[in-house]
Amino acid sequence: MKKNNLWLTIPLCVFLLVISPNSHAKNRDTNVCKSATQGSYGYDINFLGKFDSSLIILKAEKGKAQLAISPKYQSKVFTSTAEGVNGKSFGWINYKAFIEKPNTHMNAFGGENRFWLGPEGGAFSLYFEPGTEMTFPNWHTPAPIDIEPWSILSRSTNKVTLTKQINIINYKGTSLSIKAKRSITIFSIANIFKKMGIPAVKSLKAVGYETDNSICNTGDFEWNEKTGVPCIWILDMLNPTQNTVIVVPFQRTQQSQFKDVATTNYFGEIPADRISYTENTLFFKADGKHRSKLGIKPLKVLPVAGSYDSTNKVLTIVIYDVRSNERYLNQEWSANKDPFTGDAMNAYNDGPLADGSQMGPFYEIESVSPGAFLKPNEWTNHKHSVFHFSGNESDLSKISEKMLGVSIEEIKKSLQ
Repeated sequence: MKKNNLWLTIPLCVFLLVISPNSHAKNRDTNVCKSATQGSYGYDINFLGKFDSSLIILKAEKGKAQLAISPKYQSKVFTSTAEGVNGKSFGWINYKAFIEKPNTHMNAFGGENRFWLGPEGGAFSLYFEPGTEMTFPNWHTPAPIDIEPWSILSRSTNKVTLTKQINIINYKGTSLSIKAKRSITIFSIANIFKKMGIPAVKSLKAVGYETDNSICNTGDFEWNEKTGVPCIWILDMLNPTQNTVIVVPFQRTQQSQFKDVATTNYFGEIPADRISYTENTLFFKADGKHRSKLGIKPLKVLPVAGSYDSTNKVLTIVIYDVRSNERYLNQEWSANKDPFTGDAMNAYNDGPLADGSQMGPFYEIESVSPGAFLKPNEWTNHKHSVFHFSGNESDLSKISEKMLGVSIEEIKKSLQ
């Protein structure tokens, strides 16, 4: 962590290059010149601007909400804020990754919302070469979603669309030709509550945005069980605290049948003091101190999850598409399991590896699309929206009760 202190000396006046809504010419029309401290949005966009001169800043119609989006770094929404350059930065950014040598497995730059493709493991894997053993030395993130830049299709004050042509060979040896497209829209405060379908709580500070993520089969054959099929995979990397809890509502189920709801042993069974559940809600500790992951099965998943950081009084709500009647892909590192037994959403808490090293700390809320059974020139899409709220707990509880089905107090007591 000492390396991070290097960036406290970053020049605090950085000109960010953005694209004019009406042309493809670059203009120096965004100037950040604040006494930004680490942890603030201003600090992070100063930092990111040093590495991506095309960094895009989207601003809400009213208020101080902003997003920082990077074409160079695979169209990531690196971070957001509800309070302008001096406000809290919500995304996790791995500062040291920008100055380290490229990693052959994955370049973990961070970012609170990133586009990936799945499946990671399984018979249709995009991360292992055909015939190789599914172990870490053979695991490699495809370059188009790891280190290659994306192209900007269009840009306005509150929306940007980016694209990337992806050519990849899956574990079955099939060469897939994929065009990816990703539109990111920041909402006004009024549209945040409209999108969530709940009455506005005017006392809260908020930022919210939608990502509309699409892939097209640009090859000359249909994707099916014989060729293997990909899926869209969206991951939110966020900053943990000792008092952060991930909240995942699910279809009401008797507690004795919880095994039908969630997969809780991705990296070994999650310890009992880090997970709890009722008949319709799962609580998962997100402190960045114990590597663990869970997933919710398609027939039990709901299109919403979230987290609450009681240290900073920040409530995060994530809304995503769910198509429970379609087939979700198994992403486990095994080629011998049924490829259509996957989870529809996941949550991850980072922690030290066996050798004591650690990428983060961070935590993730993830969603995936079903497998993309596409004919040539057909598209499929997957929407995933993120909302952050801060303010007093009684008002935050109004949001959590409506969206997650539990109060802030219930979340705080869930893992005590």
